[in-house]
Amino acid sequence: MKAKQAVIQKIEGTKIGKRLIQEQRFRAVCSAAISLLVNILYAFYHVVLGVVNQSLWFITMFAYYVILSAMRLSAVLCERKHKSSAPEDTEYFVAKLCGGLLILLSFILAGIVYISLSQNVAVKHHEIVMISIATYTFCKITAAVIKAIKQRKNTAPLLTVIRTIGYAEVAASILTLQRSMLVSFGTMDNADIDLMNGLTGLAVCLFILLLGIFTILRSSKERMKTHGTV
Repeated sequence: MKAKQAVIQKIEGTKIGKRLIQEQRFRAVCSAAISLLVNILYAFYHVVLGVVNQSLWFITMFAYYVILSAMRLSAVLCERKHKSSAPEDTEYFVAKLCGGLLILLSFILAGIVYISLSQNVAVKHHEIVMISIATYTFCKITAAVIKAIKQRKNTAPLLTVIRTIGYAEVAASILTLQRSMLVSFGTMDNADIDLMNGLTGLAVCLFILLLGIFTILRSSKERMKTHGTV
C-alpha cells in the first residue's frame, strides 16, 4: 500500500502525471491518442501487405483502420485545439462526424465479413497464441465496461464519442476472435463455421451501424437542448 502511494505521489509530481491522475477527461484523450498511434501502425501494415500481395482483404482492413484513426484523430485534435475547455459546438460537430464514420465503418466491416467468407480468410493460431489473443480481447472488453461504469455520469460529448469508438472496436475484435478460435479450436465443419461467422458479423455490423446513428441523433438532440431550441 505504501509502495502504491509512493508511486502515485511520484507521478503526481509531474505536470502530465498530475493531470492523468486528477482529470478523467485528460486520461480519456490520452488513451485515445495511444490507440490512434496503434491504429495508424496497423493501417500502414495492412496497406503495405495489400499492395505487395494485391489483396483486397488487406486493403479493406487498411480502410477499417484508417476510419478508426480518423475518428480518434478528430477527438484528439478537438481536445488539443481547445485544451480542457473545448466549446460544446465543436464537440457536437466531432460527435456527428464520428457518427457518420461509424456508419461508414459498419459497411467496411460488412465488406470484410463478406471477403473473409467468400475467400475463406481466417488465421489459424497455435493454442498458446490463441489463448493470448483471447485474453487480450477479454481485457479490452473488461476495460470498456469499467470505463463505461466509471464515466457514466460524465456525459460530455467528446468523452461519449471516445467511449463509443471503443465499443465499436471491441465489437469488431470479438468477431475477429471468434473467426480465429473456430478454425484453431473448433470441430465444426466449414458450413457451420461460415454460418456462425456470418451471423456474428451481421450482428456486429448492425451494432456499429446503430452506434453511428445513435451518436448522430444524440448529438443533434443535445445540441438543440444546449441552444434552447427543443
